Amino acid sequence: MIPRLAGAFFRAILVAFLIAMPSMILPGIGPDTRQIAMVFALVGAALTLFEYGSSHPGLVEFRFAPPFNRIRFGALFVTVLLLTMMFRGTVGGNEMTRTVLEIGRIVGAAMDFPLSPVRILTSLLTNDGTSGNAEIVRSTAGISYVVSLVSLAVFAVFLRVLAWPLGHGSFNVWVNLPTFDPASGFDVEERLIRDARVNVIFGFTLPFLMPLVAQVSASYYDFSALNSSQTLIWTVAVWAFLPASLFMRGIAMGKIARLIRLKRDQLQGSGVSDLAHV
Repeated sequence: MIPRLAGAFFRAILVAFLIAMPSMILPGIGPDTRQIAMVFALVGAALTLFEYGSSHPGLVEFRFAPPFNRIRFGALFVTVLLLTMMFRGTVGGNEMTRTVLEIGRIVGAAMDFPLSPVRILTSLLTNDGTSGNAEIVRSTAGISYVVSLVSLAVFAVFLRVLAWPLGHGSFNVWVNLPTFDPASGFDVEERLIRDARVNVIFGFTLPFLMPLVAQVSASYYDFSALNSSQTLIWTVAVWAFLPASLFMRGIAMGKIARLIRLKRDQLQGSGVSDLAHV
């Protein structure tokens, strides 16, 4: 129990620091904005502490199948940290922040080609891609997208080389997918395959669809709010993180469906029907 609570407390601190990071590092943040960020940080920390402090599954998927959630959190943490350092570098900062900013400019320019997600996002957030803040938007979008691709590559290594999710023993479907109802609808394997395909499709298309949907709804939303560095950081971070997270989830559920199929083949004819552990 004590190791579980210690791990939950450590995770809660990391979540709180992630949420509060931009307001702590960026200059010129007002006290009211800092207080709001701290409130959100405390709420996120409390939810994380309750979730991981419990011995039973709650809402977090693949909680007992590391390092799935660690890779996703690490990707979001690195993205927000790099974007925060880049904005810090635009107003002086130190040698490290200026170096990160220069790397972001190089990556953003390399990722800015016709019909690329970076080009679409930059054009949307800067009207025509030529406004004064187009360069920083392009840089943040480019480096965020690269981090999301790296996170997918890291997960692929664990999936193929380290045999995730069986690297830590048996995999319990119902514990790691607490929101997945096995008693409704089609066969479990078919539903997992269907959900995997849907997640992969959304993960691939969301970097293109999210800016287009926002452009359609532009008449109802004032994009001048993105002039705030914190708002732009979280907008770009979510734009890059959400598709990669859905892509990883789809790949993971496809792998679980294949494991269930292999388990069924092994148990065929034995009369055993319990597939909770694969």
